[in-house]
Amino acid sequence: MSVDESRQARAYLLRVAEPPAVALVAFVAEHGPVAAAARVRRGDCPPEVRKVTEARRGYDLVSQDFTRAAAAGARLVVPEDDEWPGWPLHSLDLAAHRGVAEAVQPLALWVAGEGALDTAADRAVAIVGARAATAYGEHHAAEFAYGLAGRGVPIFSGAAYGIDGAAHRGALAAEGVTVAVLGCAVDNGYPAGHISMLNRIVRSGGAVVSEYPPGTPPARHRFLVRNRLIAALTEGTLVVEAGRRSGARNTAGTAGAFGKVVMALPGPVTSGMSVGCHELIRDAKATLVSTVDEVLETVGRFGAAEDTAPSRPKRRTDRLGPEALRAFEALAVRADRSDAEVAAESGLPLRRVRALLPELEIDGFAVRGDSGWRRRKESA
Repeated sequence: MSVDESRQARAYLLRVAEPPAVALVAFVAEHGPVAAAARVRRGDCPPEVRKVTEARRGYDLVSQDFTRAAAAGARLVVPEDDEWPGWPLHSLDLAAHRGVAEAVQPLALWVAGEGALDTAADRAVAIVGARAATAYGEHHAAEFAYGLAGRGVPIFSGAAYGIDGAAHRGALAAEGVTVAVLGCAVDNGYPAGHISMLNRIVRSGGAVVSEYPPGTPPARHRFLVRNRLIAALTEGTLVVEAGRRSGARNTAGTAGAFGKVVMALPGPVTSGMSVGCHELIRDAKATLVSTVDEVLETVGRFGAAEDTAPSRPKRRTDRLGPEALRAFEALAVRADRSDAEVAAESGLPLRRVRALLPELEIDGFAVRGDSGWRRRKESA
C-alpha cells in the first residue's frame, strides 16, 4: 500500500463518517485504510461500522475534496506520513484503554500552512477560554501566548472569538508558531471575523487544522469533537476564562482525561467569566498559574523555566540560620541585653545563645557593650 493509496482511502473515510467514528477507526486499524474503504463502499462491514457510514457511503467525493483543499492551500496529513503527530496523539490510545469514550484517533487531518504538524505539536500548549471574554481575559491570554511563543512554545487554540483569538494574536505578535484547530472545514472561512487572522497563521509558519473534509460547515457538536484534538495535540491546556458550562471547560476536562496537564488563570471573584477557572482550581482539576514561568514549570517537559521574574530585595539577615535570626531579633538597637535576656526573648537555650552571639558579632550583626549585647545599627 502506497501513501497515496492510503491518502485517497482516508479522504473517502473522513467524508462518509462523522468524527469521532469509534467503530470505523477500529475497523481501519484492523484491515488498513485501503481495504476498509473498499469494504465500506460495498457495505461489506460489521453492523456498527455500517451504521455510521450507510448514510454517506455513496459520497465518493475524493477528487473534489483534494481540488478544494488545494485551492485553500491545504493538504491531507495521514498516519503514514512522517509529519503525522503520532506521539502526542498516542495519548488518545492510552486514554481509550482506560475507558475514556471520546479518546478516538482521527483518521487523517486536513492541514493548511507550511508548518510541519508533528513539529508544532511536539512541545505545544493550548490556550482556551470564553468567547464572550472580558478585557482582563483577552489581555492575559495574549500575554501568555506572547511569552510562551517567544520562548519557542507553539500555541494551539480553536480560532473562536474571545480568548482563542487573543491567544493566536499574541503568538503571532511574538513571531511564534500558532495552530488553529477548527470545528469545520479549513476552507469554510469561519468565523468570518477571523479570516484574516487565519490567513496570517498560515503565512507565518503555523497551521490551520481540521478532520472535517472541505466544505463542511460549523456545528455545535463539531466544536466539542475538535476539542479532543486540541487537548491531545498539546502538552498542557491553559484555561484563561470559562463559564461554569463552556467549551473551554470541556477541553480542560478532556485534557485531564487524556493525562495532560491542565492549568487555569484565576480571575476576579465577581466575574462570571472566571467561575469555571475557579471551580477547576478548587476541585483540584487544574493548577493555578499566573505567569509564563509557572506555565513552563507546570508543564514540566520543557525543562526548567528561566528566572525572568523581578528579583526581590534581599535583606542582610536573609543569610542567617533560623536560630541565629531568632537571637538577632531578640537584640535591641539602643539598649544592651544580657545573655539571659536574649535567651528569654528568643526562647533559645542560654548555652546556645552564648554560642550564637559571638558569631553574630563576627558577621557584623551584633555589638558587645558594657552590660550586654545590642544590634549593629546598619543591620537593624
